[in-house]
Amino acid sequence: MTHDKSVPPTTTDAGIRVSSDEHSLTVGRDGPIVLHDHYLLEQMANFNRERIPERQPHAKGGGAFGHFEVTADVSKYTKAKVFQPGAKTDTVVRFSTVAGERGSPDTWRDPRGFSVKMYTDDGNFDMVGNNTPVFFIRDPMKFQNFIRSQKRRADNDMRDHDMQWDFWTLSPESAHQVAYLMGDRGIPRTWREMNGYSSHTYSLVNANDEMFWVKFHFHTDQGDGNAFLSQDEADRLAGADGDYHRRDLFSSIAEGNFPSWTLKWQIMPYEDAKTYRINPFDLTKVWPHDDYPLMEVGKLVLDRNPTDFHTEIEQAAFEPNNMVPGIGLSPDKMLLARGFSYSDAHRARLGVNYKQIPVNKPKAPVHSYSKDGAMRVEKVSDPVYAPNSYGGPSPQPDPGREAGLWHADGDMVRAAYELRQDDDDWTQAGILVRDVMDDAARERLVNNVVGHLTDGVSERVLQRAFEYWRNIDSDTGGRIEQGVRDKLGGKSEQPGMASAEKTRVEEPAK
Repeated sequence: MTHDKSVPPTTTDAGIRVSSDEHSLTVGRDGPIVLHDHYLLEQMANFNRERIPERQPHAKGGGAFGHFEVTADVSKYTKAKVFQPGAKTDTVVRFSTVAGERGSPDTWRDPRGFSVKMYTDDGNFDMVGNNTPVFFIRDPMKFQNFIRSQKRRADNDMRDHDMQWDFWTLSPESAHQVAYLMGDRGIPRTWREMNGYSSHTYSLVNANDEMFWVKFHFHTDQGDGNAFLSQDEADRLAGADGDYHRRDLFSSIAEGNFPSWTLKWQIMPYEDAKTYRINPFDLTKVWPHDDYPLMEVGKLVLDRNPTDFHTEIEQAAFEPNNMVPGIGLSPDKMLLARGFSYSDAHRARLGVNYKQIPVNKPKAPVHSYSKDGAMRVEKVSDPVYAPNSYGGPSPQPDPGREAGLWHADGDMVRAAYELRQDDDDWTQAGILVRDVMDDAARERLVNNVVGHLTDGVSERVLQRAFEYWRNIDSDTGGRIEQGVRDKLGGKSEQPGMASAEKTRVEEPAK
C-alpha cells in the first residue's frame, strides 16, 4: 500500500504512528480484541471523556476573533492603555442565549449574551454583557433562583412558563428587562445585527486620578440594532436550523463579510452618582441619554473564525474581575458578585488552571504565585511564596488612584438600594413600551406575551401577570388580558407548579 507523502501520518496522542484507524488488533481475523491495542483503548477512553460540563447560564453560543481599535480620544476619562488614541487590541467575542442548554435552538426567545475579551498589554480586560442595557434583577441573592425559574422543572425536566411568570411577577424589578424580552430584541435576527451592552456600571480613572462612572454600548454597524425574527420565523428556524445564529456568524466571516460594532460610552462624573435622581448602579435601570449622551470610543471588528470550536470558544472564559489599570468595578451589587461567580464557575467547569488554556491566556507576562493543580502546564520556579528574600515578584501597584475603589461607610445591613427621586420598577419599562416602541412593535409585544401566558400559566399567576403589565402600561396590560381571555375562551390553564402530571409537549419560551 502506498501512502501520500503530503498527508501526515496518524499518531497516538504521544506522537507514535498507528498502523490502522479502521481495524482493532485481534487474535486472528475473527478472534477477541487484545488489551494491548493501545490506540484503540486511547480512542475509546478519550471519547468517553471529551465532553466538559456546559455553562450554567449561557450554555449555547458561538464566537469569533478580531480586534478593537480606538478611534477617538477618551484619555481624559481613563489611563487604560487599551483605550488610548490609536490603540489596537486583539479580541475574542462570544454570543449566546441565557437559558438554553448547549444543544438548544439559537432562536428561542431569550436575552443574548455579548461577552468581549481584550488581550491588552496590561493583562486581559473582559466585559460580560447582553444585547439589552438592563437585567431582570439587581441583587445577586436572587440570581441563582432566577436562572432556575427560566430553566427546567424538577418533576418532568421541562421548561415551564408558569414558573417563569411566577418569578417575574413576584419580582417587579424585572419589568424593564421583561419588556425588552417580550419585544423585538427577545429574538434578534442575527448576532451580527444586535447591539451589546455592559448593562453594568464600571469605573474609570484617568492619569490625573479623577474617577468617572461609565456604561459600555457596542452598537452594531450592520443596521440599527433592532433587526429581529418574528415568533413564527423563530419557531420555524428552531426546527429547521437550530444553529441558525452560529451558522450565520461563521459563514459571514468565512465569506469575508466581517461584522463590526462601534463602541460608545456614557460617562457620569463621580460626584453626580451621589445625587442623581435614579440609582446609577441599579442594573434594572438605564441612564437617560439626554442626561449622559453617548460618545464614540472605537471600533470592534470580527475577522477570524475559530478552527477548533471546543478549544477556542467552548473553553473561552469571560469574567468581570479581569480589570486592567484605569478600569474597575462599581457599587453595582450584581457586578460585584459576578466578580467572584464567573471565575469560580470557570474553575469548576474547566479546572483551576483555566487561564493557561490558550484562548484565556493573557498576552501580558504572568508573574504569579499560583501553584500546581490539575492541568497546570506553565512551570513555576522557586520561590513559591511571598514575601520572600530570593527575588520573587513583588507588588508594584499602578501609581495614583485605583479604579474600583470608592468611599463607603455605614452599618452592615441586608437591604435594597436606597430609593431616590425617580427610582421605581415601572417607569422605565413603561417608557420603553409607550415611547420607544412604535405601534407595530407594541402589537408584536402584546402577541408575544399572550402566546407565552396561554401556555400552561396558572390562574393565580395570570392575575399577577395582568397586574404586572398594567403597572407597566395600562393600555398594553388591558390588551394582554383581553388577548389571553379570548385565546383561552374565558378559561385559564390550571396545572402550574401544583401538578406533577404535566404531559404537554415542551415548547421554547415565546
